[in-house]
Amino acid sequence: MDNAQDKSKLKFGLVGKNISYSFSRGYFADKFEHEELPHSYVNFDIQHIEELNAIIKTTPGLKGLNVTIPYKEAVIPMLDDLNKRARKIGAVNTIRITRYQKLIGYNTDYYGFKNSLKPYLKKYHKRALILGTGGASKAIAYALKKLKIQYDYVSRHEKEGVKFLYSDLTDDIISSYHIIINCTPIGTFPNVNECPDIPYDAITEKHILYDLIYNPEQTKFLSCGDIKGATTINGLEMLKLQAEKSWDIWNKS
Repeated sequence: MDNAQDKSKLKFGLVGKNISYSFSRGYFADKFEHEELPHSYVNFDIQHIEELNAIIKTTPGLKGLNVTIPYKEAVIPMLDDLNKRARKIGAVNTIRITRYQKLIGYNTDYYGFKNSLKPYLKKYHKRALILGTGGASKAIAYALKKLKIQYDYVSRHEKEGVKFLYSDLTDDIISSYHIIINCTPIGTFPNVNECPDIPYDAITEKHILYDLIYNPEQTKFLSCGDIKGATTINGLEMLKLQAEKSWDIWNKS
């Protein structure tokens, strides 16, 4: 940003549905306070993605947005352009608003996931199961591809690109995929006693169970992995990394 913009009070925010629990608002509020920046970050809790148009028009000083469930794919037709990586992924979680009010879509989820998973990878971590097929799962698939890890999708419903239904999963299948990533909202607060329906008895100490959920910190999915000696990772580090990447994007000239 130029000097004039550095000194002005800019607004940033999160677009989603039922997002009172949001990580982002607290994270950026702390960041702005710590770095003595005069900016603000607000939640735009909307029922339909079309409401985004009114937000853009009626929010002065709006510089950037994060996008969360359920709008990471639905927002794309409303954007003026897509970053090349976001176009390949097919999902957007970050929007930069240019000085000419153009909306440019990016994906920083893939970056957060990739860099939070890498420290835990061993040579035998060659295959992954992705639980869920929403916008977040697309970024996870892209990151796994970049890490040269084979992946397959698990869903409740038959659809193109889905290899397994939950009802298909056996101990043998779980044993042959040493990374399992929960990209569904199952287990999010307040539904903390829920978890994806997979054969947890087949989990071993060679497995990594990664949950994109961060509230609660320890989901039932991760607890079931802990019991079996697996490495377990929640979504907090991914969120921090993707948030900082979003901040870099918003501060492009």
